[in-house]
Amino acid sequence: MDAKQRAIIHIDMDAFYAAVEQRDNPELQGKPVIIGGSVESRGVVSTASYEARTYGVHSAMPMAEAHRLCPNGIYLPVDMQKYRRVSQQIMGIFHRFTPEVEAISLDEAFLDVTASQRLFGTAEEIGYAIKGLIKTELHLTASVGLSYNKFLAKLASDMDKPDGFYKIAPEELEAKVWPLPVRRMMGVGGKTAQLLEGMGVRTIGQLANMNAGLLEHILGKQGLVMHEVANGMDNRPVEPVRESKSVGRETTFPQDIGEQYVLETILFTLADDVCHTLRTSGLKGKTISIKIRYPDFRSITRAVTLDSYTASFEPVFDAVQRLMRDNYQDGTPVRLIGVTVSSLKKDDEIIEQPDLFGDDSRKVRQQELNRVMDKINARYGGDTVHRARKLTGRDKNGELF
Repeated sequence: MDAKQRAIIHIDMDAFYAAVEQRDNPELQGKPVIIGGSVESRGVVSTASYEARTYGVHSAMPMAEAHRLCPNGIYLPVDMQKYRRVSQQIMGIFHRFTPEVEAISLDEAFLDVTASQRLFGTAEEIGYAIKGLIKTELHLTASVGLSYNKFLAKLASDMDKPDGFYKIAPEELEAKVWPLPVRRMMGVGGKTAQLLEGMGVRTIGQLANMNAGLLEHILGKQGLVMHEVANGMDNRPVEPVRESKSVGRETTFPQDIGEQYVLETILFTLADDVCHTLRTSGLKGKTISIKIRYPDFRSITRAVTLDSYTASFEPVFDAVQRLMRDNYQDGTPVRLIGVTVSSLKKDDEIIEQPDLFGDDSRKVRQQELNRVMDKINARYGGDTVHRARKLTGRDKNGELF
């Protein structure tokens, strides 16, 4: 099949966590709602409602800064259990139309609906049908992008937010995509954008018409990828997760972050979420890794293998924190960060040898704490009990905390 005949949909829920809270509590509708950690624990914003965004509040911003910008905002903790339940309902709607669903996060996914058009009508009709079901069944809104590859579909979903639908057909590349700023390109971070703009390349169209060899000379292989994508070429398939080989969470920041204490706070939340997913899936892992992506799209992944399998937060975050502090220079801007646990096994496949000369009491206490927290949160909501943020480091003034 001609790559341009594919039908790829990207769906991005609008201000997901905040929208769920506004839906469940009508008194919050129309008000600036900010979801995240507490100011006292140096938490960060997970999601801000569109009302809060008018004040300049955005995800990954320190809560103290959000509170300064929006002192009258309504600040709520993350209820991950609730958001997971709603996410499962959303993914269930997607799977009514196609098995080819690649979930990027709880609130975002790619769908390949190329074959589905025989049953459900055109790709555009499918996109609108999904939007309608999300609104009527879940009382939430989503922004939908439709195109013939993943890059353009994701770009399209950002073009008409919130509650939008935007389509980029193959013949519309030059009219709809090429006039956009080069900063909207996949792989173009702050430093790369400055470099390109310094060369007079300010739009995606100008990038598309650059000499590919020159781009490779300047930016390496990533330059060639950027040139292809700017010309509408992206053959990445939609990849449904059929069998878990790893469990990971990552987040891309709307603005680069260069404060280690903020990054470690985000890793704290990501690691806790990954461990909860492992436990609810009956899995344990042995290899812990972090991913750091810089503004120039250069990425590093660092991993460590533990002595035993675990789904407990404490050993996972201990490993994550060590990896971060060994491989990150405080003050270096970061655009994405993630945590993954791999080398997975089912609980009933693991035979653990007792430590003949050690003390297993700490491990037992950790497991019991996890069991109790999971039980309480499953019954009363995902953030009824949660971990305090206890990190040792330096704040941006250089003082220990």
